[in-house]
Amino acid sequence: MKYKVEKNILHLELSGNYLEYADDKTITSLYLAIQDKAVKVIEISAAGLQKWDSTLVVILFSLEKLARDRHIQIKDNQLPLNLKQLLELAFSVNRNPVLKVPKQQGLLEKIGDWGINIVQGSSKGFYFLYESFCSFGRLLKGSAVMRPVDFLFSLEDCGYKAIPIVSLISFMVGLILAFVGAVQLKVFGAEIYVASLVTIGMTRIMGAIMTGVIIAGRTGASYAATIGTMQVNEEIDALKTMGISVSDFLVLPRMSALILTMPLLTMWSDFMGMIGGAFVGITMLDIPFQRYFELSIEAINLSNFLVGIFHGFVFGFVIAICGCYYGVNCGRNADSVGLATTKAVVAAIVWMIVMTGIITILCEVLGI
Repeated sequence: MKYKVEKNILHLELSGNYLEYADDKTITSLYLAIQDKAVKVIEISAAGLQKWDSTLVVILFSLEKLARDRHIQIKDNQLPLNLKQLLELAFSVNRNPVLKVPKQQGLLEKIGDWGINIVQGSSKGFYFLYESFCSFGRLLKGSAVMRPVDFLFSLEDCGYKAIPIVSLISFMVGLILAFVGAVQLKVFGAEIYVASLVTIGMTRIMGAIMTGVIIAGRTGASYAATIGTMQVNEEIDALKTMGISVSDFLVLPRMSALILTMPLLTMWSDFMGMIGGAFVGITMLDIPFQRYFELSIEAINLSNFLVGIFHGFVFGFVIAICGCYYGVNCGRNADSVGLATTKAVVAAIVWMIVMTGIITILCEVLGI
């Protein structure tokens, strides 16, 4: 590589082979010559150029870039066609893309988008509910595509494995109810009615709600994460390609298992809450052991008990639907799985509170 400067024109001659060219001294002096002297034109001669590789492309690219920055004209007509095409391709790539500023929507556009999202989300949710009910109907008719092993696995996961955490939380809730009730009942000297307070509170609503919150965070999140991961791995697409109903194969076993186990866990939660209340009543309020349980048994009402069990049944359905829905509609990346899990837990808890309000109003209307 040789060059000379004559009357503001730099003549660069390329001859011979340029394979793994690494003459840094010559390259540096070439760049300095362009910067130090008032060069207006660069003429490149490549008549004697033989073999070359990407190192020559890099040198010429840097040279042309420097020339463009200093508004220097380059005459490279003698370069081989393939070498010129590589340089043109290198400069055609925009290495500093313009950041697109998002369009600011007006108030009416935001309201319109919000309404469209609500309608689309509602229609998707109702369709998922419809598919789930159809799957349950096929199960009753014996035509559902559901493996017994999937149902048993889901039954194990949300059944006895959930008993330790349900027992602990329910015990603490019963204990707290007894403490809170005793504070006010002491004013009237009626601490003995703590037993009735804890029993009625746990059997009618608190046992079901606490069990629902625990299962939503434990099992509902698991459903969303498991099915969401299958969506990321394209396993759900494979099921659809094979003609297997996703609702039957994935949703039905989980929904059936949770609907079956939630009432049982609710009953266990009621019992553990009563034990927690008894711990406070017997050890701290000095209520005789026999008298405390006599009052607890007297306070047990069949209607309260059945209302609590019905809450558990409804909560099981809500948790399963929320977990499976957000899992099936998960995105295609790892972040979407975490987002689907979060949405499943939040939606399950919100809908449990909504269903609690609806059931409470219905019980009030029916006088239960």
